[in-house]
Amino acid sequence: MRLQKRWIAAFVITAIVAVTGLFWPHQSAEVGKNFNTTESINYADVAWLLTASCLVLLMTPGLSFFYGGMVGKKNVISTMLKSFICLGVISLLWVTVGFSLSFGSPLGFTIDGTHYGVIGNPFDFAFFNQVEALPHKSLGTTIPFILFALFQMKFAVITPAIITGALAERIRFVSFLLFICLFALFIYTPLCHMIWHPHGLLCGYFGVKDFAGGTVVHMSAGFAALAGVIVLGKRKNSEHIPTNIPFVLLGTGLLWFGWFGFNAGSALAANGTAAMAFATTTIASASAMLTWVFFDRMNKRRVSALGACIGAVVGLVVITPSAGYVTIPQSIFFGFIGAIVSNKMVYWKKLKQIDDTLDVFACHGVGGIMGMILTAIFAQGENASLLHGGWGVFGHHMLALVLVSVFTFGGAYVLFKITNYIIPIRVSEEAEEIGLDWSQHREKF
Repeated sequence: MRLQKRWIAAFVITAIVAVTGLFWPHQSAEVGKNFNTTESINYADVAWLLTASCLVLLMTPGLSFFYGGMVGKKNVISTMLKSFICLGVISLLWVTVGFSLSFGSPLGFTIDGTHYGVIGNPFDFAFFNQVEALPHKSLGTTIPFILFALFQMKFAVITPAIITGALAERIRFVSFLLFICLFALFIYTPLCHMIWHPHGLLCGYFGVKDFAGGTVVHMSAGFAALAGVIVLGKRKNSEHIPTNIPFVLLGTGLLWFGWFGFNAGSALAANGTAAMAFATTTIASASAMLTWVFFDRMNKRRVSALGACIGAVVGLVVITPSAGYVTIPQSIFFGFIGAIVSNKMVYWKKLKQIDDTLDVFACHGVGGIMGMILTAIFAQGENASLLHGGWGVFGHHMLALVLVSVFTFGGAYVLFKITNYIIPIRVSEEAEEIGLDWSQHREKF
C-alpha cells in the first residue's frame, strides 16, 4: 500500500506539471531585451544543430544498450529502462525549471565589481517562457533559442543516465526516479550554469574551459556514481558475466556516432571549430581503443570486444572537454594517456571493493578528470591553458577541479541519503536474487 502511494504521488506531480503549463504566463521573445531578430539566424548553423541534437539524443538509447549488454541476464531490461526513462523525466524537468536554472540570469555574488552566478533564475525561462524562434544575444547567437534549449536538454538527459551503470542490479526503480530529479536540480543545473553560462562562476572567474561536458557531464556523473555505490553498498553477488556482448558493441557504435553531435555540436555553429571537434573526437577514441586492447594484452589479459568498447568510450570521454581546443596529434595523446589511467583504475582492487557495477567512476569520472587536466595543459587560445597562459591559468583549472569534485561527490552523497530516507533505495535481498527485471518490472529478457 505504501509503495502504491508513492506511485500515486508521482502521477499527481506529473499531472500538476501538465496542468500548470497551461496556465503559466507565457511571454513572447519579442518583449525581451536579450534577443536578436530573425535576421541574425544562420540557417547552416540551424541545420547542423538540429542534426547534432538528434545525434545526442541517440546517445541515451546507445548507452542503454552499452550498459544492458554488460549486466547479468536477470537485470538487462531494468538497466536499459533506467537510461530510457531519463528521456521522459529529465526532459519535462528541463522544460519546467531545469533550463532556467542552467541558463537563466545569474544568481550569485560580486567579485571585484563583476557579478558571477552559481545558478540561474528559476523563473526566467520556466515552462520555456520566451524560449522561441528568436536567437539569444549571448547563448547560441545564430540559432533559435528553442534549438539551443533542446540541444542542451540532451546533455541534461544523458548525465543521470550515465550514473545508472554504477548502481545496476540493486537499486529500486522509484528511488532512482526521485534521485535523478534531485540530481538534475541540485547538482547538474548549478554546475551547468557555473561552467557554460557566460557569467557563471567557474567560466567567468576561474576561466574553466569545458568544450562539451567533461566536467558538467562526465565528472558530475562519475562522482555521483561513486557516492551512490558507497551509500547503496555491494551486491550480494558481485561477480557476473556480461549477458550480451553484441549489445555492448551496438551501444558503443551508437555512442560513438552520437558523440559527434555531442562534441562537434558544441561549437553551436557549422564552422571550422565543429570540424576540428569532429576530427579530434574520433581520433582520440580510436587511440584509446587500441591503447586499451594493447595494454590489456601487456598485462596478460585477453584481447576482448568488451575491452575495445570500453576503451573507445573512455577516449570519447577524455577528449570531450577539449574537443574544439586541441590539435589532432594532441587528441591521439589524450586517448592514449586517458585509456591507460582509466584501465589502471578499472582494475584497482580498492575500487573493486566498493562494487561500482560497470566501472562508471573509473571510466567517466576518471576520464573526465583526465580530460580536464589535459585541457588545462594543452587547450589553445589566449590564456586558455598552461601552454597558452601559464601556471596561473593551470592553477585556476586545478582549483576548479577540486571544487567540482567535492561539490558533485558531497552533493550526490547527501542526495542519495535524502532519497534513501524518503524511499529506501535498495531492493530486498529476495528481489535482488530474482533479478530486477522480474521483481521490479515483471518482464524477462
